[in-house]
Amino acid sequence: MEISRVGLVTRKLANMTKPVTEISILGDQWTIKTITPIKTVEATFKLGTEFDEVTLDGRKVKTTVTLEGQKLTCYQKGDPDSILVREFIDNKMILWLTAKGVTCKRIYKRKEE
Repeated sequence: MEISRVGLVTRKLANMTKPVTEISILGDQWTIKTITPIKTVEATFKLGTEFDEVTLDGRKVKTTVTLEGQKLTCYQKGDPDSILVREFIDNKMILWLTAKGVTCKRIYKRKEE
């Protein structure tokens, strides 16, 4: 079993950031924009259609997004392959990210307007 480690500085920076995720829909076009103090990435796509994406950590991947109920799932083919599941519950979005057999969880709260 291969164990990969994230450097101490990278891990501390990641833990300190509070990313903002904006999701918008215009017709059948979806856009997910992730904003951090270090970098902002944006992906525009149609559900079920593979597209090229550059992830927040700089990986170039082929992504396909599906929607089932309240779960938006991004299947990313790259090095490594990964799956992001965004589950919408009440005023929260729970993000599950799985890569190399490891899963992490981050909880976002909807910003009050």
